[in-house]
Amino acid sequence: MIATDFTPVASLLGGALIGAAAVALMAANGRIAGISGFAARLLPPYADNGLAGRFAFVLGIVLAPLLVGLATGSLPVPQIEASAPLLLIGGLLVGFGAVWGNGCTSGHGVCGLARLSPRSLVATSVFMATAIATVFLTRHLI
Repeated sequence: MIATDFTPVASLLGGALIGAAAVALMAANGRIAGISGFAARLLPPYADNGLAGRFAFVLGIVLAPLLVGLATGSLPVPQIEASAPLLLIGGLLVGFGAVWGNGCTSGHGVCGLARLSPRSLVATSVFMATAIATVFLTRHLI
C-alpha cells in the first residue's frame, strides 16, 4: 500500500483554486469545467471560436504540475503499480464511462453538484460507489 502525506492546507488551497476556476469559467463563458468535454472538443469536428479557450484550459492542466515543480524545486514522483495493458484497459473504461455518463468527475462532481443537478448527484454517486467497490475488491479479495 502506498502511504500519502496528510496535507490539509495544500488540499484546501487546491480545492479552493479548482472551485474558483470553475466559477470563473461559468461566469465568463457560461461553461461547465468538465475536463472530458473540453478534451473531446479539441478534436474534429469541433471547430468553433471556443477552440483556443479549450486548448488553454487543457494546456493549463498539463503545465500546472511543471510550474509547481519550478516553484518548489521538485516534482512528485509518480508511482504506478499497474501494468501497461491494465492501464490501457482502465483508460478505455474511464473514457467510455465519461461518454456514457455525459461527463466526468470534474463536470459532475465539482460543477454539477454545486448546481444541485440531480443527474450529477446520480453520476457522482455511481462514480464513488464504483471506486469504493474497486478498491475493496483489489485490496481485499484479489
